[in-house]
This record gives sequence, structure tokens and C-alpha cells, in this order.
Amino acid sequence: MFKKEFFYLFKIQYLGFRYHGWQKQPDLLTVERMMQRTLKYVLGRNNFKFIAAGRTDAKVSVNATYVELILQEEPLAVNDFFKVFNDNLPQDIRLLEVIEKPKQTNIIQAPKLKEYIFLFSFGEKNHPFCAPYMVNVKGALDIALMQRGASLMQGTHDYRNYAYKATAETQTLMTIESSVIEENTLYTASFFPKHSYVFKVVGAGFKRHQVRLMMGALFDLGSGILSWEAFEKSLDGTIPYKLTHIAQASGLILQEINLEEH
Repeated sequence: MFKKEFFYLFKIQYLGFRYHGWQKQPDLLTVERMMQRTLKYVLGRNNFKFIAAGRTDAKVSVNATYVELILQEEPLAVNDFFKVFNDNLPQDIRLLEVIEKPKQTNIIQAPKLKEYIFLFSFGEKNHPFCAPYMVNVKGALDIALMQRGASLMQGTHDYRNYAYKATAETQTLMTIESSVIEENTLYTASFFPKHSYVFKVVGAGFKRHQVRLMMGALFDLGSGILSWEAFEKSLDGTIPYKLTHIAQASGLILQEINLEEH
């Protein structure tokens, strides 16, 4: 017998440092597993399904993303649910908004722009409290050269060299709407170093590890490991170029997802 379904978008944020990513995995703590446990406890039933707008890797944090909830039998009492659900979530996961939808959003395929940021510093080792948010690079970085490199990443390129384990069928031609490196004023804390930086990149979609490979190439460019000529070559996917520096996940934040449908 067909059971009536109800559809919601959850806008959420979380600190990823203690999680093995979004997706539920056997015997591992993930954000999806924790949200499912909490929802089952709050509702007292298990007849629901979560679909995320995108999956994050272990230790990656999220400032704002969407999760679609498909619920059977009874709808949510949204106002009451919002407070109770937040109260029972762990302190490193937060529900920002619940949006009731008349039909399924198909959130994986929905048109969207994603903004990722990567926080970093260089030189003197950071205070240990920085570890969940920011990567520290030993030695010096040529920030001006890295900014020039980030600017070159903007526009349409074949990112095959930045697509982790790409196959012949992987679509790697894509447009980066914005790509910049700036001094970090976005996130601050008393224990942050005096100077830190943020790599901001916006696009319609990214391949697995792509932003971390982009950051790794920029680190190598700024430290002199990668020449400008080699960096330019890496952005031409018709010329195979092996990139091996995948920047640490703990510096990466999914800053925002803009759903056209929403």
C-alpha cells in the first residue's frame, strides 16, 4: 500500500573535524549517521530518508548546505520540531532552517552553485586550537604568485588533472565562476595567527578532491615546488599532468550552496 510522503529541505551547518564525512559508513561516526540517530529519537520512528546536496570528506566542515528529508505517514510540526531537533543534535551540528516542499526537490540534480573556502597560514606553527579550521604550511609562501595562480583558475578549463581518479567518461570541462586568494577576515578567533589567508572558489560542481588538489597546486606554486609553466600546463586537461599534493581536509569549508530551485 502506498504511503503518503512529505518533503522538506533542512539547511544545516557542521564542524567536520571529528566526523568521517557526511555519508553513513559502517562503524564510523559520520554526520548523516548522527542526524539519522537524532531524527529517529525525536520522531520515535524510522520511516524517513535523507538525501544530501553533496557529500563531504572526513574533517571537511560546512557553513551552509541542504539536506532533503523524505518522510512517510505523518508530516512534521515544523515550529516545534526545529527547536527539539536542534536541542538533541550534538553541538557541532546545527539546523538553520526547515523548508516544507510540495514535492521532491531531487536535490542531487538540482541546479546549484557551490562556494568552497580553504583557510591557511604559513611560517610559525599555529596554536593547536586552529587545527579543525586552518592548515599551516611550513616555510614561506609567495602569496602574490598564488593570487595570480588562483586568478588563472577562473573561467572555463578542462580540470581532468584535478579530478581524482578520473575515468575516460568523467566530464571534466567546467567553469569556475570565481577563484581568489585574500587575507582572511571571514573567520576570526583570538588564537588564530596574526595573518591568515583564504582561498575562495565558486562553481556549479566539483569533482572529488578537486578543491583540495587546486589548493595543493597553489601551495606548490607559492613554495616554488611547482613552476608557473607547470602550473599553466596542469590547467590543460588534454595534457596529462600528475598532481600529487592534496591539501589537508581540515582547512576546507563548504561555505555556501545556492539552489536555483530554492
